[in-house]
Amino acid sequence: MTRFLIDGRQPISGAIEPKGSKNAALPAIAATLLTDEAVTLTRLPDIADVRVMANLVQEMGASVSSICGNRCTFKAASIHHSAPDLMLSQLIRASFLLAGPLLARTGSAILPRPGGDRIGRRPLDAHILAFQEMGAEVEISPDSYRLTAPKGLKPADIFLVEMSVMATENILMAAVLTPGTTHIHNAASEPHIQDLCRLLIAMGARIEGVGSNVLTVEGVPSLHGATHEIGPDYLEVGSFIGLAAATGGDLLIRNCRPREHRMTAIAFGRLGIEWEVRGNDIYVPRHARLEIREDMHGALTKIDDGPWPAFPADLVSIALVIATQAAGTILIHEKMFESRLFWVDKLISMGARIILCDPHRAVVVGPSPLFAQRLSSPDIRAGMALVIAALCAEGQSEIQNVEQIDRGYEKLDERLRALGARIERVD
Repeated sequence: MTRFLIDGRQPISGAIEPKGSKNAALPAIAATLLTDEAVTLTRLPDIADVRVMANLVQEMGASVSSICGNRCTFKAASIHHSAPDLMLSQLIRASFLLAGPLLARTGSAILPRPGGDRIGRRPLDAHILAFQEMGAEVEISPDSYRLTAPKGLKPADIFLVEMSVMATENILMAAVLTPGTTHIHNAASEPHIQDLCRLLIAMGARIEGVGSNVLTVEGVPSLHGATHEIGPDYLEVGSFIGLAAATGGDLLIRNCRPREHRMTAIAFGRLGIEWEVRGNDIYVPRHARLEIREDMHGALTKIDDGPWPAFPADLVSIALVIATQAAGTILIHEKMFESRLFWVDKLISMGARIILCDPHRAVVVGPSPLFAQRLSSPDIRAGMALVIAALCAEGQSEIQNVEQIDRGYEKLDERLRALGARIERVD
């Protein structure tokens, strides 16, 4: 098991550039199965989940170059089988994104129940019901899904039962090679879905409504190769903003698409954080003191999450840690995942004043002087939140199960040391 040893009370300072978005990279790799020509992805984050996804498509017959300089080329001239490797599939939830490309390219897909962060129930109903509307036959067993389209997929007018990111991506990838017009209503519209649309369009797909909640796909006979740059990881950017503010540091975040952070600016503004937009960069100045801003008429301030463009669920953990360092009281309401807040006991053990009201709500009273603890990372985003907490704490903290953090943040310890953080990786 790999650990981080972190000495706290050291403000970070300097400049950093976010890596490519994990949540954009994984569907992009799945999309390379839609053509027999080469697809090159640049700004590809060299992280554990990306390596697993690359191994999955390689195991099914695609040639995959090594990730060099955050660049990798995929070529699925042929697909040997439609059953991705069981052990690899169970490592990441994104393995289920192979369903759409496999159905479109081969007419079948056999997938185990996917892995990923354990943050509550994450149903696949939206995927299955939409595939069935497109003519797929689905057999569900306790541990796997068998999808077949013996007569090929058909276009459909689909209304997703929930605004699911992965379901939107899966149906998009299935529809681009399905003859006729497919409409996807109640579609998710996160930046990484827009990135996937741009990749598919570069490969020859015909998609309208990019960035909206209604996508129209006109199927084409085939797709061709392309080169595509993965967009910056807006969740990493949000994490770095929180890191700078909570530790009392200053940070320039380069090439980070500031327009994607307008809702984060509103939510973090309630915690007293301000930043400057400088072209395509964000500058977070040193905050001498964070203070929670009360709502109108002195009402208790609240931060809650929701589907895009609401505040991202993956930044709730970061907001929680920031709140422990801000003067005042705030309610954090996690609406989307019923187990995502259970890790706050780790913050409480560090001295944070938090009342966990129920699986979805926590009241944070700050500021709280945090002190070092031995901790374990439960998932990617909570793991990053614990790193921020350790950098705010008095003494040396130990964070175990760093492999979880490595799934979403490339070489985090090296990049933070370049900003002045005292963090050491110990195997």
